[in-house]
Order: sequence, then C-alpha cells, then structure tokens
Amino acid sequence: MAAEDRKLSNSARYIDFQTDPSKYRHWKLDVAGDVATLTMDVDENGGLFEGYLLKLNSYDLGVDIELADAVQRLRFEHPQVKVVLLRSGKNRVFCAGANIRMLAGSTHAHKVNFCKFTNETRNGLEDSSENSGQSFITVVNGTAAGGGYELALATDHIIMADDGAAAVALPEVPLLAVLPGTGGLTRVVDKRKVRRDHADFFCTIEEGIKGKRAVQWRLVDEIVSNSKLEAKVAERAREFAAKSKRAGEKGIKLNPLKREFSDNGVKYEFVNVEIDRDKRIATLTIKTPEADPPNDVAALAALGDRFWPLQVARELDDAILHLRINELQLAMFVFKSVGERARVLAYDAFLEANKSNWLVNEINHYWKRVLKRVDVTSRTLVTLVEPGSCFAGTLAELVFAADRSYMLIGRMQGDNRPPAEIVLTAQNFGPYPMSHGLTRLESRFQANPSDVDTAKAKIGEALDAETAEELGLVTFALDDIDWEDEVRVFFEERTSFSPDSLTGMEANLRFVGPETMESKIFSRLTAWQNWIFQRPNAVGEEGALLRYGTGVKANFDMTRV
Repeated sequence: MAAEDRKLSNSARYIDFQTDPSKYRHWKLDVAGDVATLTMDVDENGGLFEGYLLKLNSYDLGVDIELADAVQRLRFEHPQVKVVLLRSGKNRVFCAGANIRMLAGSTHAHKVNFCKFTNETRNGLEDSSENSGQSFITVVNGTAAGGGYELALATDHIIMADDGAAAVALPEVPLLAVLPGTGGLTRVVDKRKVRRDHADFFCTIEEGIKGKRAVQWRLVDEIVSNSKLEAKVAERAREFAAKSKRAGEKGIKLNPLKREFSDNGVKYEFVNVEIDRDKRIATLTIKTPEADPPNDVAALAALGDRFWPLQVARELDDAILHLRINELQLAMFVFKSVGERARVLAYDAFLEANKSNWLVNEINHYWKRVLKRVDVTSRTLVTLVEPGSCFAGTLAELVFAADRSYMLIGRMQGDNRPPAEIVLTAQNFGPYPMSHGLTRLESRFQANPSDVDTAKAKIGEALDAETAEELGLVTFALDDIDWEDEVRVFFEERTSFSPDSLTGMEANLRFVGPETMESKIFSRLTAWQNWIFQRPNAVGEEGALLRYGTGVKANFDMTRV
C-alpha cells in the first residue's frame, strides 16, 4: 500500500496518544504487591493503520503508545511497585521489533516520528529506574529482534531462556538496510559496554546470538533453563525490590484529559492550541490556575491529577505529541502564557519545598521529560514574552528552550496589562536538565559559565525586558514601535526556509556541550536514521524494506556517500 494512501485503521481523524489500561489491545498490566508485570501480547489485527498484521509481537506506534501510558501509570498510580517485569504473552517469541510492513508503507515523516516517540518511551524506562526506584527486568523467552531487543536494552536486567532457541538480535543492517532506530547501537556499546568488535559482528548477522556467548559478550545478563526460569525471575525481582528506595505510598489516578478539538486547534483547561495553517504556525498559550497551591503535601494527594503543575504538564505533553505527528505542515510552535505570575511562583515554591515527597518528585521528573520532548521536536520554537504573561520558574524554561525569544519593553498603547517580566526560581537551576545533562541556562551560557551564577543571584526578582536581555535570558527586547514588524518579519522569513535544513540546523544548535548516551540517541543516531530512511537502498522500489519477505534480494547502490 502506498504511504500516501494509508488510512488509520480505526477511521480516526488523528492519532491519539491518550489511552488507559481498559483500552489496551497489546499490553496487559498486572500489579501484585511491589512487583508489576507488563505482558506484551500484541493483537495482530490491532495495527494503527490498515495494510499490515502485527505478527510475532511486532509493533507499531499504537503498541508503543500503550507502553508509554503503562510506564507513566506505574510511576503515578502504583508507587508501591519497585520492580517491573517485561514479558511476552506469545510462545517462544519475545518481540520481533518494529513491524516491517508498517515501516515499508509509512511516510518518511511517520517513520521518523515513530522512532522518536519509541526512543522517548525507552528513555522513560531508564528515567523511571534512575529517579523513581522502579527497576525493569526483561524475560526473553524466544526471539528478541530489532526493536524487541532494543526494548530489553532499555531495562536494567535481561534474563534469557537457555533452550537453544531464544536469541537476541539487531538485524537491521543485513536485513533492512537501516539502523536499529531506538538506541540499540548506542546502548549496546555505551550502556552494556559490549566490545566494539563484538558489537560489529553482532549487528551484521541476521540470526542473532544465544546461550553462553550472549552472556560472555554482555548482550544479556544471564541465561536460565526453562525449568528454572520462573524461580530465577522471582529471585531477581526480590533482589531488585530490596534495593529500591521506592515508598509504599498510595498512588493517584491519571484521569482522561478534557480536550476540545476543532479545525483550528485544541483546547484544554490550561493549554490552548491555535493553528494558523496558512501561516504554518501553532500558538500554544499556557494559563495559570485560579487557586493557590495547597498548604502541605497532605492536601496534595486529594488534588491528585488536578494539581496544576501535573495537569498542565500532561496537557502540554499531549498537545506537543498531537502537533508533532498530526500537523506535519506546521513550521513553528509559538509559546505564550497568561495569568498570575505570583501563582506560578507559589507552585514552584511548593515543588521546591516538598521535592522529597514521592509525588512531587514524579511531577518534577515529568516536567523534565515534557521539556525534553519540546527540545527534540522538529519545529522552530519561539517564545513571546508579552504584557500579562507569566513566564516564571518552570514556565520560563519555555523561554530558554526556544530557538528565538522576543520580549516586549513596557506595554502597547492602550494595554493595561502589567508589563512583561521574567522571574527565575530554583526550578531553573537543576530539576529540568536537557538530554545532555545540562540545564537550559548552563547550555545557554557555554562561553561564560559564570553567567549562570549571575542569573541565579536574581532568583525571585521581577526582571523587565531590558534587564532580561542584558542577562542573556531572551534573544531580543523590543519596544512597542518595533514589536509587531520585527516578529512578523521573523515569522515570514522563518516559515519560508526549507524544513529539512531548519531541522538539521536547530538540532545542531540546541544541544551544545557534552554528550550523554541519551543525547547521542537523539542526535547522532536520529540524524543518521533520518537520512538512511530516505535512501533508495532502504526505501526505494528495489530497496530492502520493500523487498523484505518477497524472496527477491534488495538491489543496492554500492556507492559510499
């Protein structure tokens, strides 16, 4: 089926990232005390699009949307869980990876966005392990190939059945002329520290590696006979649970978000998305709540997912995902804010004062992940700091995440709203690092790291436009005479450039400084996979993706580019 003719299998207008366990078609979530089991049992007929079957626990974006939801719920709804077992519901197969028919028939944009989301989901597993005390153990009962093995690589411990059949494999290069798209190459050598020559052999064979060699080469942690497998899994779960600092608190339920979709946007309670398709711009406006934060953490549990920092993070996350995959023609996301700046400061103070509380910890780390999702979104990011805005603390991170930020000096004629100001809080100096480990202000001030200390000394002060520009917190401070023309000209110019060159430019400029395993996955790997997905050797009429399973060998252009 041609990519442009592919239809959503459920006839939905949009791909929706909202789900819950009652709607899962591909995963089963069972919680027993401090151990949860996530069982992958993919419905072959449950593909997100028409035209392929999800055989052998292969997956598409719909399968990963459920996984991401389950991992999120384990963090918020089940704080008593200390260990998560990832298992297969199929006999003698763990997971065959991303569905090849889906990839072969998808648009380039969908393939890239699919890989990006699955990368974010797997990074989320590791983030949960590191920051929430929930360890993940994978039980490989058969073949774990491609994305299936990449899923296992994102967990803390891999147990593989020693039955002569179970194996792990990354066969993308020899079979499909592409790369393992969700961090496989990076995690093999950086996380599991497999020797480079061993990794080279492993990543260029189709059949994978099993048994003792898989352990010797560090591809899995242990192999166990089928007769002893369940006992070993239980033993490892007890060991990992004993090491966890996860508290046995009562969780909060993540209820469905209230959303109103229209032809020109999406309206949530605290986030409003307006789409101008002629100008190819989406404007995301965040507003503050009417209520002050609770007096103590005891009242926090009663608020649950209605607690403003959590609710607005969920709404912004959903909005970014919706725009990223359903509105491909948009060139630019413009962030605005409205409301009482004092309320944002009060909520930030609550988060800082109660950061040792398990739920506040989860909210902080969720905001971190949402902002990281903004960072790696392939759109020009712009923040407009205008009168009446409330870019303080956590919301000010959207100013620092932007490719450009504009701040109005004073007011427009006839505008009685308070002049634009930015206020920094402790949340700007640690809780929300980017994927390379630096805060956005540390990343911004690479030339003069002392500028971070200068900014930190201003915590709590209301900084007007000229002061914010002097401190390096915004790109330009403009008066009311220049504001409209300067912003308009920038919008028109930016949306006229090639989307491809902008994506490359922005991604290169956003992540200055050191590299981490996570930043490698989102920069080096994503860049190369993006390019390879457009090469005829992979996606041409005689390419490996289209000829896979036909019995006809792919015809490669052997030119090294």
